Amino acid sequence: MNTLFKSLLGAGCAVVAMVGAANAGGLERGGYNIDLLFDPSRFAAEAAATYVMPDRELNNVRDTNPLNGVGATGRGGGQTNGVKDTEDYWVPRIGFKAGIGESVDCLVDYSQPWGAHTNPGRNWAGANDNIETKINSDNYGATCSYKMPVGSGQFRLLGGVFYQEVDGFKERLVVGGVPAALGTGVGRLDLGDSGVGWRVGAAYEIPEIALRASLVYNSSVDLDGLSGTVDLTQIPAIILPPTDPRRAIFGRVTSVFGEATMPEMVELKVQSGIAPDWLAFGSIKWTNWSRLQTVDLCVAGTESIPCVQGGPTFVTSLDLLYRDGWTVSGGVGHKFNDQWSGAANITWDRGTTTGLSSQTDTWTFGGGVAYTPNQSVELRLAGALGIMTSGSAGRVVKDGVSYGNDVAYDFDNDLVSALSAQLKIKW
Repeated sequence: MNTLFKSLLGAGCAVVAMVGAANAGGLERGGYNIDLLFDPSRFAAEAAATYVMPDRELNNVRDTNPLNGVGATGRGGGQTNGVKDTEDYWVPRIGFKAGIGESVDCLVDYSQPWGAHTNPGRNWAGANDNIETKINSDNYGATCSYKMPVGSGQFRLLGGVFYQEVDGFKERLVVGGVPAALGTGVGRLDLGDSGVGWRVGAAYEIPEIALRASLVYNSSVDLDGLSGTVDLTQIPAIILPPTDPRRAIFGRVTSVFGEATMPEMVELKVQSGIAPDWLAFGSIKWTNWSRLQTVDLCVAGTESIPCVQGGPTFVTSLDLLYRDGWTVSGGVGHKFNDQWSGAANITWDRGTTTGLSSQTDTWTFGGGVAYTPNQSVELRLAGALGIMTSGSAGRVVKDGVSYGNDVAYDFDNDLVSALSAQLKIKW
C-alpha cells in the first residue's frame, strides 16, 4: 500500500467516523479528536465542520405538577403532541500539526467537545420543566507524541493538556398563572466556568499495511468554580404568602455558585488494510457521564455552608442522573483511484438517560468520500442518517429522592441526520 493510498483512504474513514459520533449521548458534541497528530507529513493543517439535525419530538406530554405549570395534560393550553425538542447545531474543529525532528510530532487544536440545545418553547405542557436549555463549550488543546521503532512498525507515547470553557443557560416556567401585568412567571439560570484537563495514550503503527491501533485517555475537567445568576424578576414576590421563604429570591436576580465535573473518556481506535485498496476501521469509546448526576446551586457568598438540595442556601439544581456512555463504531474504506476513495460505517451509541430525558440509544449509518488532487490537499465530504430510539421520561427516584416531578412524556423512534466537510493542507 503506497503512502497516497494510506492517506487518502484514512481520510475518508476519519470523516465518516466523525459524522457517526456527532450525536452521542450526555452533553457530547465533537468529543476529543487528535487523529491529525498521526499524519505522516511534516506539517499539516485542517478545518472541519459537521452540521447535525436531530428531529426528536415529544408526545403524550403530561404536566405532572400543575401548581407551577400550564395545567394537567395541558388543559391550560400547552401542546401535548408533536413537540419539537431538539435544535440543529454545528460542530467545528481546527488543528495544526508539526513534526519536530524524526521522532516528535505536536498538535494544537480548537474544538467544541460538549454542548446541548433543546428548545420546546413556552407553549407546551412541560414548560414548567424546560422552555429552552443551551450549553456551549470551547476547548484549546496541545498534544505531542514521541515515536520509536518497534518490530516492523513504530510505537508512540503521547500526552497533552487542554483548557476548557463551559457555559450555558436554562429557562423554565417557575410559577404558572402570574398576571400578565406582573410578569411572565419564567425564570432563567445562567452559568459558566473553565478548567484544565490532560490526556495520555499510546499507539502502534505499521505504515506498510496502513495499520494503526491507538488507546487514549482524556481526563475529567473540574468546574469547581461554577457561578452565575438565577433571574426571577418575572415572578414578583408579592404573589407569595409573607412566610414563604421563596420571597427572598423572587422578583430579583440572585448570584449562585456550584460545582460540576465534565467526564473522563477512554477511546480505542483500530484500522488496518485488509486487501488491496481496502481498509477496515473501528473504535470503542467509554465516557464517564455518571459523574454528572445533579448540579446543586446555592446563594453566592455562602460557600462555607454545604450546598445541598433542601439546605438553607439552596436555590435550584440541574438534575441529569446520567449513566455512562458507550460508543461503538465500525466500517470499511475503499480506494477507487489515486484521487478518490470512500468509506461507510455504522455507529451505536448507548443512551445516557436513566429516565429523565429523551437521550436513548442511537444507531447511525454514515458514508463519505475523500478527494486528493495532489499530495498537499485533501477534501472530505460525508453524511449520516440515524435513528434515535423510542422511550419515555418522567419521575425517577434515586437514593430516596424523587426527580423529574414536573412533566412526563413519550417519544417514538426519530431521525437524526448530519453533513460534514473537512479540508486538510499538508506540506
